[in-house]
Amino acid sequence: MAEDGEDSEIKIPKFVEVICRSSGKTRRFAADTEAGFAVNLINKKLLSDGNGGGGGNIPLASHIEAVKEGEEGEPVSFGPRSVLVDYGPGWKLQTVVERNDDVTGVHIRPTRAQKADAEGVDESHSMKSASHSALSFLYIGKILFAFLLLFVFGAIFTLLLENLPQFILFINSSV
Repeated sequence: MAEDGEDSEIKIPKFVEVICRSSGKTRRFAADTEAGFAVNLINKKLLSDGNGGGGGNIPLASHIEAVKEGEEGEPVSFGPRSVLVDYGPGWKLQTVVERNDDVTGVHIRPTRAQKADAEGVDESHSMKSASHSALSFLYIGKILFAFLLLFVFGAIFTLLLENLPQFILFINSSV
């Protein structure tokens, strides 16, 4: 029994390390982190470091892959909903940066992550002004006009239905 307990102990890593190929920095994430979240966070760090340091043309990561050091084999790519996994010694996780010199002519550029908080994407466009502009007078006027049209059409149909028996009698008597 004691031997089974010792053999069944599997060391689960508390974190995984991802090497950012754009900045060269290693980022640590919890063991059950989704790859999409990690890419988003790495890109946000690149943008904040790039804006603060003056380097504006930093290529952003498109996804994460696991590569075996010293081998030319096919890397293991992680999709956005995939959980990051450390495959053991010799394997490393790194970001992939799409290049513009693709021979096929297909260029996939990752979208830049925008900060969405109370201040908005940047200081010039705040979320507060966007919420006020959504309820403009023109918008409220269109809603009131739609209600007015509903009541007008309702009144017309009500009058038609109330006078329908008399109209049917008029048609029958003239024939």
